[in-house]
Amino acid sequence: MSKKITLGISSCLLGKSVRYDAKHKLDHCLKDAFGKSVKWISVCPEVECGLGVPREPMHLIGKPGSLRLVTRNSNIDHTDKMLKWSEKKLKELGKKNISGFIFKSNSPSCGLHKVFHKKGTGIFAMEVIKRFHALPVEDEENLRDEGVRKNFIEKISAFKPTS
Repeated sequence: MSKKITLGISSCLLGKSVRYDAKHKLDHCLKDAFGKSVKWISVCPEVECGLGVPREPMHLIGKPGSLRLVTRNSNIDHTDKMLKWSEKKLKELGKKNISGFIFKSNSPSCGLHKVFHKKGTGIFAMEVIKRFHALPVEDEENLRDEGVRKNFIEKISAFKPTS
């Protein structure tokens, strides 16, 4: 990657203390592999949609295609709030010409694959995929694999963003 590429990324992976437990998940592998070659667009759906830090942990309930984002103990459903915020955020991201997105695995908002070993994709990640269906996306766990990382770099390098 010669020219800087703009990538969206889950904020906690950059070391921002935005998680439910007020901690972060700084991923040195990502910073080492991409740091100097990309411009990061940091996104924390849960904080940006109005949920505080710290906050009650959430999980996904329901079936794929109709998942709900619900707090674990008090059973408060934040799905509609997340979807409303996501709509605005996706318009904003479209204007930033991102060439890919790196999500936090297992997150109920950002998880790409089987969130906590269950079928389903996080609410925000699903919205990103729907809106930008050709956008290269991956999570930090898969990017630890050298082959996956190389493939992702090729995809984001070749991607031509459109608003």
